[in-house]
Amino acid sequence: MGKIERARELRMVIEQLAETLEDTAAIESVELFPQWDANSHEYSVGDRVRDGGVLYKVVQTHTSQADWTPENAPSLFAKVLPGQEGTEIGEWTQPDSTNPYMKGDKVTFNGKTYESTIDGNVWSPADYPAGWKEIL
Repeated sequence: MGKIERARELRMVIEQLAETLEDTAAIESVELFPQWDANSHEYSVGDRVRDGGVLYKVVQTHTSQADWTPENAPSLFAKVLPGQEGTEIGEWTQPDSTNPYMKGDKVTFNGKTYESTIDGNVWSPADYPAGWKEIL
């Protein structure tokens, strides 16, 4: 077996093992996940893919097509955000309705660290202070 064939085999093993990672490790290792494929690829809920260096979770089973990119199809993909589901505290990022911050998620915003006090939180600490508490 040649080097290229062996590398392809190893890549498949790495991608299979990456599926077992918690979001905390996954978000720090985006390159371990398969690149999003626009060519009629079958995606299932929970699959994770990378696109443009960003990690996304599939939120609806579908067959891909070129104009349903992870960035442009929030009904199909949710960006995995730092601070969610036990990931390291990250800078607050505007979530979509498919990937809101949940109670206990932690983020930094304007130099301070906050914890979400509600589920389904799509507002910044400035826009909806009642949805966040400042923590040290």
